[in-house]
Amino acid sequence: MASFLTDLFTSIFTPGPTHSLLVATNFSFAALQAVLLVLLLLTYSVHFIVLSVLCAGLWWSINWFAAELEAAKKEERGREAKRLEQTQRQGRGTTAEDSDTETEGSKDHAPAVAAEPVPNATLLPDNAEASVRKRRSLGSSTGDISTDSDWDKVSEADT
Repeated sequence: MASFLTDLFTSIFTPGPTHSLLVATNFSFAALQAVLLVLLLLTYSVHFIVLSVLCAGLWWSINWFAAELEAAKKEERGREAKRLEQTQRQGRGTTAEDSDTETEGSKDHAPAVAAEPVPNATLLPDNAEASVRKRRSLGSSTGDISTDSDWDKVSEADT
């Protein structure tokens, strides 16, 4: 039991679903389902049925996601093994071209060419600036926060 708890604690810091984390998750969901069943039998409330269905759906989706991640890892390992086998079959080892890293002093590659500067692009067409105009405000307000004098103007207009 102590080794399981140790594995569970270390699996928290390990990326991806680990066996001990999935076991703990499944145990937690099973305990939650048992509690919901007991509460349903004690209260006969439909709310516990709904909660149980939601719990089951979440439980299933977590296990499905973990299975999909495992399948993707196996597929990636298969592709990696196939690529390694092809590399060995061709009789060449890993070279600088095969690595996923870039080095500055590579002799095989041409020097990088600076990209052309991008002109200052705007969303408005060239002639749009002339057609842009300031919106008219309602009344004679300047857009500041209303003052008592604005309310006086409204009350004078009503009379």
